[in-house]
Amino acid sequence: MNSKNKLTLIKSIHTLIWIFFNIVIFYMLYAAIANKINFLLWMGYGFVLLEGLTLLTFKSHCPLNLLARKYTNSTKDNFDIYLPGWLARYTKLIYTTIFGIISIITLYQLLN
Repeated sequence: MNSKNKLTLIKSIHTLIWIFFNIVIFYMLYAAIANKINFLLWMGYGFVLLEGLTLLTFKSHCPLNLLARKYTNSTKDNFDIYLPGWLARYTKLIYTTIFGIISIITLYQLLN
């Protein structure tokens, strides 16, 4: 497999993982707002915790980001994923903010 095909495969996998985490995060937001404090919500917290530990381990980089870097010299924010550049650039900020909101709502629901 040549470098271009490897990069395409990495970008595809990275995008699928990103979609999965969107489903998780937005389910968590729905569950927190709807006061559905259930197993799926706690599983979502587990997935986010694992993602956070992974990013912490790899110094705030996704391992797929580091792998994709081997196959391109691109300096674009979306060199490793099929997202618009602005979204790739701000994904961590956007989803950390949403996760913070989810956490606050969950805590509020648990205390009431």
